[in-house]
Amino acid sequence: MMQRFQVAVVVLVALAALARAQENEPKYPRVNVATIWTVDAKWPQRPAAVSWGNVPGIAVDERDHVYVFTRAEPPVQVYDAGGKYLRGWGKGIGSAHHIKIDRDGFVWIADMGNHVVEKYTPEGKLLVTIGTKGKAGRDTAHLNTPCDMAVAANGDVYVADGYGNARVIVFDKTGKFLREWGELGSAPGQFSIVHAIATDSKGRVYVADRNNVRIQVFSPDGKFLEEWKNLIVPWGFHMTKNDELWVCGSSPMQWRKGDNALGCPPKDQIFMKLNTQGKLLHLFALPKGLDGLERPGEVNWVHCIAFDSKGSMYLGDIIGKRAQKFVLKTP
Repeated sequence: MMQRFQVAVVVLVALAALARAQENEPKYPRVNVATIWTVDAKWPQRPAAVSWGNVPGIAVDERDHVYVFTRAEPPVQVYDAGGKYLRGWGKGIGSAHHIKIDRDGFVWIADMGNHVVEKYTPEGKLLVTIGTKGKAGRDTAHLNTPCDMAVAANGDVYVADGYGNARVIVFDKTGKFLREWGELGSAPGQFSIVHAIATDSKGRVYVADRNNVRIQVFSPDGKFLEEWKNLIVPWGFHMTKNDELWVCGSSPMQWRKGDNALGCPPKDQIFMKLNTQGKLLHLFALPKGLDGLERPGEVNWVHCIAFDSKGSMYLGDIIGKRAQKFVLKTP
């Protein structure tokens, strides 16, 4: 009995000391100064008849219509900012990767399965095919599992010919070959998985060199300008109208035994905004969900990123097999 009494006295003394210490602590103002994004768990209202698989691509047009590119049927699904399903199309697409919308509102898709990059109307009418459908290769008429494309202000199309060919290949707006550069390796100007690509208003070309844990920057004609290393394993790009490059991916890491591609699975999920000199402007992170048990607001192998006119962020997952909307909350 005496021991219990002594223990109780010690606990009470400790609690009293803690209370006095807390009284003497500075009273910091609880002001939120960091910009964050919070999940809109009600977005979208996907119809029961519309399915989702891996979601490697996402893009937003001038009307804030969100194009979700998924490895399911239909592969291209269009929702409004409120989450209403508008339409779907893309029958015959082999395997989805990234999707982009150019300055004229046309939709570009990278179809890894069919080894082509294609241009469509917003309603799904095919306009241009780059590459030879169903046939892989490395020449001016063939691609090999292309990952992404970026359409420059003059209409030139820069293709990240990414898994099978370690190169950037450039075409005019009609699909005519113009030039190419790159080979497998880790030196400046070489690539190991050309996974995403973007251009800015001055024509500079930004390449996600994923396995090499860097972003490389080139002139429009392919001259190496600089590399941004040890920042992120880059998976997806979004270039803003202000020439700010958003990148989604994971923290830098080294190859592990059994890895087929670096960062699969990723150890975390991070998002960065960089200016054209590579200066970090914003860093944001989200929890990585458990396979098959992902909760709203978690991401799992986040692959793509896009923003609407209100600053809302849209993300697509590979293992999570979903797209999510995150609403901007400023200080």
